[in-house]
Amino acid sequence: MVCFALAVAIWQLVVTLSGVPRFILPGPWLVLQALGGNAVLLWQNALWSAGNLALGLSLGIFLGIETALLLTLSRRARWLLRPMLVVAQAVPVFALAPVITLWLGYGMPSKIVTIALVTYFPIASALFDRLMALPPGLRDLAHLSGANRWRETLLLRLPHAVPGLISGLRLAVVYGPLAVLIGEWVGSSRGLGHLMLMANGRGQTALMFAALIVLAALSLLLWSAVEALARWTARRF
Repeated sequence: MVCFALAVAIWQLVVTLSGVPRFILPGPWLVLQALGGNAVLLWQNALWSAGNLALGLSLGIFLGIETALLLTLSRRARWLLRPMLVVAQAVPVFALAPVITLWLGYGMPSKIVTIALVTYFPIASALFDRLMALPPGLRDLAHLSGANRWRETLLLRLPHAVPGLISGLRLAVVYGPLAVLIGEWVGSSRGLGHLMLMANGRGQTALMFAALIVLAALSLLLWSAVEALARWTARRF
C-alpha cells in the first residue's frame, strides 16, 4: 500500500513539474475521474476480457498438465514432442495472434486460443521438469514395491511435482493478461484491449489509463489466487 501511494505521488509530481499535456500523460485525478465516469463501460469490457482470460487459462492449464504427464509416461512422446514444443515457443505471440485471428475470426475463440498458447508452455515445461526430478530414494521405493510407470507417476511423481505446477501457474497468470491485450489489439470489438485502442484513437488518454489499471487489478487478483493456492499446497503436500 505504501509503494502504491508513493508511485501515485511520483506520478502526480512528474505531471505537475513537467507540464506534460494531459493527452500524453494525465494526472492521477483525471484517471480516477475516468474510472468513475466510465465505470459501466469499463465493467462490461472487463467482464469480456476476464471471461476470455479464464477460459484461455483453463485450456492452457489443462493442456499443459496433460502434455507434462504424457512426456513423463512416454519416452517416444518425449522424442517426438519436445522439439516441437521448443520450436513453437520460439515463435512470438505477436506473430501468431494475427494468424489465429485470421483463422478463427474476431470473436472469443481466437482470444482463448491465443491465451492458451501463451500460458501452455510455461506450465508444461515447469511441471515436466519437476516430474522428471523424482529423488532417487522415492524412485527406488517405487521399484521395490513393484509399481508400474503410471502408478509411480500418479502416486509419487505428481505430488512431488506440485511446486513445479505452481511455478508454471505463476508465469501463466503473468503472461495471460498480456495475451488478452495482444488478442484484443489484433482484432476485437470488445474487451479492455479494444477499449484502450479506441480511447487512444480518440485522444482519451485518461480512459486508456483507466482500462490499464482495471487490467492490472485483474492480474493482481489472479496472482493473489495463485499465491493462496501455493500456500495451501505447501501445507497439503
